[in-house]
Amino acid sequence: MANRERGEDVEETRNFWDSAAADWDIQVGEEGDFNRILNSDPVLWDLVGEVKGRTVLDAGCGTGYLTRKLQARGAKAIGVDFSEKMIDVARSKGKDIDFRVDSCSELKTVRDETIDLIVSNYVLMDVPDLIGTVRAFNRVLKLDGLAVLVFSHPCFPQGRSEVSADGVRYRWDFPYFQHRKCVDPPWGHFTSDFIWFHRPLSDYWKAFVESGFEVVAFEEPRLSKGARHLAKDLKDIEDCQSRPFSVAFKLRKLHSIQGV
Repeated sequence: MANRERGEDVEETRNFWDSAAADWDIQVGEEGDFNRILNSDPVLWDLVGEVKGRTVLDAGCGTGYLTRKLQARGAKAIGVDFSEKMIDVARSKGKDIDFRVDSCSELKTVRDETIDLIVSNYVLMDVPDLIGTVRAFNRVLKLDGLAVLVFSHPCFPQGRSEVSADGVRYRWDFPYFQHRKCVDPPWGHFTSDFIWFHRPLSDYWKAFVESGFEVVAFEEPRLSKGARHLAKDLKDIEDCQSRPFSVAFKLRKLHSIQGV
């Protein structure tokens, strides 16, 4: 992607999230939305492990629900997001937390090799510059530092699914292997189109390895039997046990990248 085009995508995406900040805070609240609560957050916390006393970067923190949970568990939490409006909401809810306006693809406010753990929750599908973001993660992590990355499943985009009595179908109006900026219509209480960036799953994996990481764990989060009681109804249970909403990676930094 040319620098000019990437810059335009960044600005457009930032403007969208600025406009959606208040609605997003309603969507995720203090505990996350139903997908996070039922499916991905249990996997995320299992991959994250003990955070007490560790410096943890919540990269793409949005309105900060996860940053606040990290801080409550004893982490020295830092939350960054390129949306100033998102950070305004996050600061209003976590006045004792270090929230910063910063882009995940640059992390200008974070010094080299100062972070023990990066958590990035449903962010990578929204960044125009995947390689720049993963390389920035490498730069700020200490050697052997970990990154737990959860993002929407690129093979099964829920915004392009059609549910019927026969099951679930996913609509592809472009080749799966093609990198593409996608615009999906608003859903729920949102009023603006959602902007995200499609890349095949293998490209994420390659970006991680080429940026100095090893993949130490990979999951496709789904509802466990122990969490069935958290679902609102049988439809939620069926959806969460049959539809892959996301993927979760745990990475370890093996070495630094030259020139980063």
